[in-house]
Amino acid sequence: MGTEKLNTEVRQEQIAQAALGLVGSQGMKGLSMGAVALRLGLVPSALYRHFRNKDQVIEAILDLLRERLLGNVSKVCHETSDPLERLQRVLMRHIKLIRENQGLIRVIFSEEVHHGHPERKARVYKTIKGYLDALAEIVHQGQQEGVIRPDVDPGTISVMFLGLIQPGAILWHLSEGKFDVTKQAERSWKIFCAAIMLEKPAADQGAVTQED
Repeated sequence: MGTEKLNTEVRQEQIAQAALGLVGSQGMKGLSMGAVALRLGLVPSALYRHFRNKDQVIEAILDLLRERLLGNVSKVCHETSDPLERLQRVLMRHIKLIRENQGLIRVIFSEEVHHGHPERKARVYKTIKGYLDALAEIVHQGQQEGVIRPDVDPGTISVMFLGLIQPGAILWHLSEGKFDVTKQAERSWKIFCAAIMLEKPAADQGAVTQED
């Protein structure tokens, strides 16, 4: 009995994931249709049934990036209703995404990806902006519930949140994984959380009662 053929959507995601892994290990210069096919154990012609060329594979990687980032936000919003807990879980999911997909950093910041492709550059910006907007919505919710400071713009907080990730991710990438980006994120979160939390008046924190 022959193996069951994967549907188009699943196969395209597999190709994009394999291409991302290739970029992580060999950089953008190592990305080719033949190399991706070899990584998947396929003949190159199998890839051309899904993507006409390398540019379309890069587009698929960018689609994968958008789906993973926004998917993480959606998942944590179903896991918990607490705004601060949501932000913390998004942070750790983002770090996990980077650790498991080293090629993401190279794709996002690669001149080869953006040069001569203003629409692709705009697409990456739109993805990141959409991610920031989703984070800002969580912050806004926290402000409405009285757990996050209302005197700071949600969009500003979301950009600061992203700042908890990128420097550590770059150091992790440059050190070939020696820099502990997970521990850095955990430590940074504590400082960030303390900075955005709304401090309640002492009277609102509950008084200790004594039994007669």
